Amino acid sequence: MKKVVISTPNAPKAIGTYSQAIRVGDTVYLSGQIPLVPQTMELEEGDMHAQIGRVFENLSAVARAAGGSLQDAVKLNVYLTDLTNFPIVNEVMARYFQQPYPARAAVGVAALPRGVPVEMDAVLVCVAKNKGATKPATKPRQKAKAKAKKGKSRR
Repeated sequence: MKKVVISTPNAPKAIGTYSQAIRVGDTVYLSGQIPLVPQTMELEEGDMHAQIGRVFENLSAVARAAGGSLQDAVKLNVYLTDLTNFPIVNEVMARYFQQPYPARAAVGVAALPRGVPVEMDAVLVCVAKNKGATKPATKPRQKAKAKAKKGKSRR
């Protein structure tokens, strides 16, 4: 299947050798987002609630650019430098997701890029708007085999 790069100015631009997201068929892989303000590429000011909210806003912007939303998330990975902040993740997450919630992992880590306390990535399943156009073509050899098989069954 073909990989499609997803990019939006409404989330922090990729600052390394990666894409904001990649779509393969109906699956969209969102790269990790930290609490950077897209317009300034500076860290979100404020408490942990504000920082977690910024991460969800960034993920949401990339999800929209892919033609979906956070409600299409099937897997969410949360990386925290202090796991005592996990209840805040649950509290803020409730503003961005409705049931059924995505599967989720929370991982305590020693450090994150730019010294931030939180990073998240996600996997979405978004049905392509023009699904017929994304259907893989049947290979000519497969067509010939199917035609030959069909001819034998008529005898």
